[in-house]
Amino acid sequence: MRITLRALLAALLLGAGALLAAPPEEGKPAPAFDAPATSITTVLPDAKDAKTLNLKQFEGKKNVVLFFYPKALTKGCTIESCGFRDKVAEFAKLDTVIIGASTDTVAKQQEFTDKEKLNFPLLADDGRKVGEAYGVLANPTANASRHTFVIDKKGVLRKAYTKVSPTDHPDEVLKFVKDNLVK
Repeated sequence: MRITLRALLAALLLGAGALLAAPPEEGKPAPAFDAPATSITTVLPDAKDAKTLNLKQFEGKKNVVLFFYPKALTKGCTIESCGFRDKVAEFAKLDTVIIGASTDTVAKQQEFTDKEKLNFPLLADDGRKVGEAYGVLANPTANASRHTFVIDKKGVLRKAYTKVSPTDHPDEVLKFVKDNLVK
């Protein structure tokens, strides 16, 4: 049997995609992240000069809703992001912060933040490391899939949503936080 270089590369990409496709397990520690972000002071008021955001900054203090979306400034992503924007105060009452993430650049995330008046940070995962850690990339060059992860104050993943409707999802996540992370 003769294997061509093209077939070998395709097999490697499919294999890499399979490795990247598994989200982290509920009940286990959430993957750490450290990435450039917009609007960091909306969730960390004392971090005036910060350029990156990481999960450790919230341990022992806040629950985190980390939602991934495919592309800034597109219809579904705008609907979902604005849904979270409109519920930020309700999440805040539950000691929970919202963080959006996509494979867009910081400049594109800032444009999205400004246009839609988003009141939470957007991670710029253009290096795809956060998406890879959370299993939201179908392959190494793909945009992020629409997934959401709810992480408690101890840094443990409490809920992974892998099927998301942009319109109803913010309400669904808010209900989960109310029912499961408030004592």
